Amino acid sequence: MCGFAGFVSTKPFSDDEHVLEQMGRAIEHRGPDGAGIWLDHSLSVGLSHRRLSIIDLSEFGAQPMASESGRFVIAFNGEIYNFRLLRKELEAKGAIFRGHSDTEVMLAAFEAWGVESALQRLSGMFAFALVDKRFRKLYLARDRMGEKPLYYGWQGESLLFGSELRALRQHPAWQGAIDTSVLPALLRHNVIPAPRTIHQGICKLPPASYVCLDLDHPQSGQLPETKRYWKLETCFEERSEFTLDGAADELERLLKQAISDQMVSDVPLGAFLSGGIDSSTVVGIMQSLASQPVRTFSIGFHEKGFNEAEHAAAVAKHLGTEHTELYVTEREARNLVPEIPGIYDEPFADSSQIPTYLVSQMTRKHVTVALSGDGGDELFCGYTRYPGMLSAWNKRSSIISHLKRIACSLPPGLSARLIRAIVSSQKSRSLEGIQYQMRRIQSIAGARDLSDFYRRSVSLWPDPAMALKDAGEYIYGLNRTLAEGIPDNTLKTLMWRDLNWYLPDDILTKVDRAAMACSLETRIPMLDPAIVSFALGLPEDLNLQGGVGKQVLRAVLYRYVPRQLIDRPKQGFAVPVAAWLRGGLREWAEELLAEHRLNGQGYWHTKRIRWLWEEHLSGREDYSFELWGILMFQAWLVEYRRG
Repeated sequence: MCGFAGFVSTKPFSDDEHVLEQMGRAIEHRGPDGAGIWLDHSLSVGLSHRRLSIIDLSEFGAQPMASESGRFVIAFNGEIYNFRLLRKELEAKGAIFRGHSDTEVMLAAFEAWGVESALQRLSGMFAFALVDKRFRKLYLARDRMGEKPLYYGWQGESLLFGSELRALRQHPAWQGAIDTSVLPALLRHNVIPAPRTIHQGICKLPPASYVCLDLDHPQSGQLPETKRYWKLETCFEERSEFTLDGAADELERLLKQAISDQMVSDVPLGAFLSGGIDSSTVVGIMQSLASQPVRTFSIGFHEKGFNEAEHAAAVAKHLGTEHTELYVTEREARNLVPEIPGIYDEPFADSSQIPTYLVSQMTRKHVTVALSGDGGDELFCGYTRYPGMLSAWNKRSSIISHLKRIACSLPPGLSARLIRAIVSSQKSRSLEGIQYQMRRIQSIAGARDLSDFYRRSVSLWPDPAMALKDAGEYIYGLNRTLAEGIPDNTLKTLMWRDLNWYLPDDILTKVDRAAMACSLETRIPMLDPAIVSFALGLPEDLNLQGGVGKQVLRAVLYRYVPRQLIDRPKQGFAVPVAAWLRGGLREWAEELLAEHRLNGQGYWHTKRIRWLWEEHLSGREDYSFELWGILMFQAWLVEYRRG
């Protein structure tokens, strides 16, 4: 695991080597073990690399690295798990290797098979910049599921690229104008989905994609065409030959292979353990493959309803792992909040970022690599919202739905008063609070199809225009056209949607930034290509039975951990943000949401936001989810302008 950055300049700068060093230094946390730069003035391209040594700790693993012939030069972030198999095949073709790193195998694969063909054969997590000196081209590529990040875009006469935005900001061509058109998506989802970023002209490369730039004819301001080397939708072709036990047998086989591959490391290795289905399955199989106790790590909170550490400890005891847990006080967790903008590099507001960072920080004190159970919900229909969402869509013609639409069609003040008078649970609510909820119902009722219904239902704000002066929206994973072969009326519709935005833009971003801020490499066995293909091809009713998902994954887990340690309501990795905003974070939030600040920025409808904030403080409503995205943007803006 590492970090890289670089540039292509149509206009030379006075000290390109120093610029590359500065770009690398900005992401030193991603690779504290070494640094390197490579510069070719004839191609006007430079690469900078920071190294976190995991496999082949010798100088033969250092980057940027050139291929044996000298044709290719690469700066690479990630791990290729099938590199040993590829190496054997390449050696049979005559390839010669100096060390035993996966980077060297990648370069030999590009030499032997070409870039796109080699990409299709790589199993791993990666992002890289690759220069083809013979044909004078630059390739930027990203792994299939989006585990590793890659930012790129033109700033003036220079194409900048790298693992994090902070590296791009070190280049003298950096302009960094804020793209206000991404703020509606931030309000809806608390993240900025690909392909856009918070900065104008800078993109996130989508998963399973690459771009190729002609270094002889770079056109300033014009990004090369994005090409896909693999399509997620090809995995959705249903295979119905499995029984539950047969599917569990095959999944266990695939998980053992993936986990075995991902346990290869020349440095200490462990695993996150929450005590839930996904992480417990990964750790159970790890322990069955290991010759000594696996190192496991969990974090707990003292607040009631926000602690899974006791469940993790019970699973660890049963499996016999060497378990480490950390109980965090409210003050310790809250104190991290002002640091979040610096960790996540652009506005990012999934509040589970806080415990994710804290468990990464603790884990790094003991190991350099940690396996994670992420991906299980998206692949095995694990989210509890899935069956409920499909059921609600199918019942949209019910009497209750008609009554809701009628209520929403009345003048807002009248309908709110009627609801408060008739519905006992609404009597203590303010008229404005009821009207706000009706806006949400009205928005959902106007959905065109299941995909639109899902997007509106998971949106934190019913309409971002309520808060934003400029509320135009762009195309991303939740509102783009469904791929051919994906139906728009089943649970797999929702799974495809989440795999195209929620997993890469929220879950994987959260884990990557939190872990890499601590110089910790994370690996995610569930996202092995063979497991992804197998899981998405299973019939829906095999995974979802009686409204409970992950049946195949559960069947595997029960072979390692007793049911009574696992079967409980899904809890998630949450923190009590609502209470914090009324308590220890109140002063911090009040400063960021001050009327003069909101008015001066010109982005917001100040009156609406101030009303939301005051309602939340009163305790009448919980608007912590809506407010958290705004607060993270405000905090990021302060940090960015200071920097």
